[in-house]
Amino acid sequence: MSEIHNLAEGRRVAIRAYTPADAEEFTTRARESRELHSPWLFPPTDARTYAAYAGRLIDDPTKAGFLVCERGDGGPAGGIAGFININNIVIGAFRCGALGYGAFAHAAGRGLMAEGLDLVLRYAFGPLGLHRLEANIQPGNEGSLALVRRAGFRLEGFSPDFLLIDGAWRDHERWAVTAEMVGGKP
Repeated sequence: MSEIHNLAEGRRVAIRAYTPADAEEFTTRARESRELHSPWLFPPTDARTYAAYAGRLIDDPTKAGFLVCERGDGGPAGGIAGFININNIVIGAFRCGALGYGAFAHAAGRGLMAEGLDLVLRYAFGPLGLHRLEANIQPGNEGSLALVRRAGFRLEGFSPDFLLIDGAWRDHERWAVTAEMVGGKP
């Protein structure tokens, strides 16, 4: 098995890329977290769907996927606490991407995703060279809204019938943050 490389490390978490070897832990955590995630998101819960999901994040240059992993005693990344993905990455003059994320139930409410999001923002506005990240969130998803507020995102608008989720078109609030807002490069 190849060595896992952390892309960034904080006090309690590290972020790293998805690997095929993460399938069992990721899908187990996703199954354990169904109640927490419903009706907002539906991460893969079996090896086949994980392989397709992770493969897109690994192979598609318009996507970047990050696992938020707990650190043990300042050492290497441990168990997966959640995930943060940047989708629809556009470079050139736009330099923007759309965030999607979720905590797993065992890690929810512990501040691990806030620390992980901070690391992802710094990575996105640093090595990835992005200028802006957007998060589209259903109005009733209080946990997700609290996460972006804490991270310094600003509310930019409301999009009715924005995304097809669980068989229905759902309204979303549009939140965004730029490199300048988090002290990154313009």
